[in-house]
Amino acid sequence: MKNITLSVEDEVLAAVRKYAVERNCTVNALVREYLTGIALQTDRAKAARLRMRQLSEETKGELGPKVNRDELYERR
Repeated sequence: MKNITLSVEDEVLAAVRKYAVERNCTVNALVREYLTGIALQTDRAKAARLRMRQLSEETKGELGPKVNRDELYERR
């Protein structure tokens, strides 16, 4: 695990410390949880894109008949 240094306004830190105390945790835990959430969200999005690409390559589906605009209005 790596340590990082952050700079925030005094008022922000005071508010976050209060928020952390109310939730019985630390500012460090809040930041770690937030950053972990971002990393997991990014991983899920990447996995979803890869799965969509895989499905599009595997599909053998065909589109319906091609109809131009004029033909579409003639069918009404």
